[in-house]
Amino acid sequence: MKVWILRHGEAKPQARTDADRELTAKGREEVLRSAAHLMGQPLQQIIASPYVRARQTAELVRQVLGFTDPIVTVPWLTPESNPHKVLDQLEAYSDENVLLVSHQPLVGALIGLAVHGSLQEAQPMHTASLAQLEADLPLAGAMELVDVRHAE
Repeated sequence: MKVWILRHGEAKPQARTDADRELTAKGREEVLRSAAHLMGQPLQQIIASPYVRARQTAELVRQVLGFTDPIVTVPWLTPESNPHKVLDQLEAYSDENVLLVSHQPLVGALIGLAVHGSLQEAQPMHTASLAQLEADLPLAGAMELVDVRHAE
């Protein structure tokens, strides 16, 4: 299984709620640069946080890749979600190659847990940073961090 983890692009600092924050023009540009690294990859699912900025990020990636399947929006990819529960949820996708679109601190903690088996070794992830992990199964400490690309 291959898992790509993409942090949303830069978002506006203010909105009615944190979940309602939208991408800025710079954030859209960041996402487009990161999406280019997914061209030609065997992606089968795009799974996103329900927050507006993550859904906008996922939709931009979907458009760039010409991905025809709908984006799957799940409640377990919000900023404060439990990384252990995310790995548990990923078991349902263990036969697929998926892109997760989410937020800090979750994405950094999730990568640290998947690769090192610990929440104490979080991976730094800037806006629109893209990480690629591989493993037979999504288990804590059993995944390999193949690559991390930061939007410039």
